[in-house]
Amino acid sequence: MATIYEVSALAGVSLSSVSRVLNDHEHVSEKTKKKVMAAMAELEYRPNPVARSLASSRSDSIGVLVSELHGPFFGDMLSSIELALRNAGKHAVITAGHSDEESEKKGLDFLIDRNCDALILLVDAMSDDDLIKLSRNKTPFVILNRNIPEIRENCFYLDNELGGYLAAKHLIELGHKDIAYISGPLSKQDSTERLTGHKRALIEAKIPFNKALFYEGDYLTQSGRDGISNFIENKVLFTAVACANDEMASGAMRGARDNSINIPSDCSIIGFDNAYFTEYLFPQLSTINNPIKAMAKMSTEWILKNVYKQKDLEIKNLFSPELIKRESVVKVITGIKQ
Repeated sequence: MATIYEVSALAGVSLSSVSRVLNDHEHVSEKTKKKVMAAMAELEYRPNPVARSLASSRSDSIGVLVSELHGPFFGDMLSSIELALRNAGKHAVITAGHSDEESEKKGLDFLIDRNCDALILLVDAMSDDDLIKLSRNKTPFVILNRNIPEIRENCFYLDNELGGYLAAKHLIELGHKDIAYISGPLSKQDSTERLTGHKRALIEAKIPFNKALFYEGDYLTQSGRDGISNFIENKVLFTAVACANDEMASGAMRGARDNSINIPSDCSIIGFDNAYFTEYLFPQLSTINNPIKAMAKMSTEWILKNVYKQKDLEIKNLFSPELIKRESVVKVITGIKQ
């Protein structure tokens, strides 16, 4: 394998000049750069990434810690991050914390020990205080899907309260008053915010919040199905179901059919996230668009701007939801009572 010394000799430049070219230093003439690149090509020289990391104190790798690796939400987020980093010549190192505080902290230590230049975090169990304390350490980081006022500039998040409001308001405008709600885990910030928005729409319409029409799910498909079974068992009237994500909404659709409830003529269902599969359900699922791809990309641009000093990147932290009207929601006709 060729060495940096051989590249230096063939190019007729100093070792420091070769090093500056390898580290993309701005104070290198185009003539010198061409000589070094030609010598590297002729010798089939490949830079040692470990040596480059030690020399530049940069690893060109970004640590990504997420709650889970499965599901369309995380798939869209991770693919967006990986593509944005790869286009910038950087690489993602990914691990999962599984919404467990100890696992999240171990994942964080793992990424820091790998000398990652920065971190992208989507964590549920670590406290705000832990993350505020982390901001005082040397490794820069951003947080996805969560807003912590003390470090707001590091956070990239959706107006989840508005999203919950838009979903419920859409149902109300179509005449629905008996609206069931299947939430995500209330230990998660986005779940509580979406529920708050749902309740705000009910309050505006002077519709009481019926605890018998509330079910706490876990963002997974089966809990949507279980939620419908719970409402049926409680023998309460409902003409619509709002779900805190699309996976639970798809489970709710299955649960409705299990009980011979036709969608949308007997019961309207709306989800949240606008996952790719929502257009392929029958009927197509009305939902709230959650621009997670754009949010994830923006988090990488914050790192490119603040860590790698790339210019001309405008950063925004708050993203807006959007109502997506499809076939699973119609004007109220009848109520379902078992």
